Amino acid sequence: MEPEGSFAGSATSFAFVQLEFGFELGPPDGRYVVRGGPNAEPHRVVVLSTLAAPRGSPQRSLGSRLRRRPRTVTDAEPAPAPTGRATLIDPAPLDATSAQERLARLREEQPELEAEAAEAVRELNRMLRAHRAAAADPHVREVAMGQALVVRAGHGDGEQVARGRFAEACELPASARRERRSRRSELLAPQERLAAMLTGREQLHAADELVLRARADIDAERPREAALQARIAFEALLAELPADAPDRAALEQSRDAIAEAANDALTGDPAEHLSAAVADVVVHMARAVRRRSLARERERGHPAADG
Repeated sequence: MEPEGSFAGSATSFAFVQLEFGFELGPPDGRYVVRGGPNAEPHRVVVLSTLAAPRGSPQRSLGSRLRRRPRTVTDAEPAPAPTGRATLIDPAPLDATSAQERLARLREEQPELEAEAAEAVRELNRMLRAHRAAAADPHVREVAMGQALVVRAGHGDGEQVARGRFAEACELPASARRERRSRRSELLAPQERLAAMLTGREQLHAADELVLRARADIDAERPREAALQARIAFEALLAELPADAPDRAALEQSRDAIAEAANDALTGDPAEHLSAAVADVVVHMARAVRRRSLARERERGHPAADG
């Protein structure tokens, strides 16, 4: 898809945020215009491109991928992986001074660069969510900042940014893209729990996954979906928790708020105070899931569970 108007041919500067991932994003490569409504002005132009994978071994050539019969191999060379690039462009033109001032500000104020990058991730995820529905493909995945190989922000003229290129840019440090964990026990627990699940010593409960989905909706600023998902997660978690669980009584006090938010979400985004209540309950549910996991680690004698 191509953007409307003279965007691609303009010599004016346009601001952008660009993200690269070690996988294809899903929608076909091209330029996509995002609007707030049918008659609204363009809000964002998204340029998607798939960068060529590094040249692989002969076994990975196009001919081998098209071969119909299995072939014997003697090694396990990694397959070359493509890089998916998304360039999210603000269609409002900038003069040279404004473009330079923005770039200087982003270089000096990392929190501002992080905020622009986070908004770009949200915008990209809205597009991927729409593609998932349009393609009727439940396996189209959304992305997280920590998955990005590189995050850069800058500016360029119309032709440059329309091709995913730029005149000047700065990159977000890798440390700012990674999810940080403050406690050593939080680094060890997932590995211990995964081993327990794989060996059948621990069960993966429905609420474990449902609470994560509700958290993802909140992080993506989807209040309607978050309220509906949280209601399902809430009921599943209460059904799984034992009667004497330390979090059960506090959670049960939130039943009315969760139910009201879910009912309100049937016709649109719930009221702001209900969305806030949903976010609060999801935090409590995640804590209950975590405590349940820690309790199992104590039963298995994991020392970090007592830290």
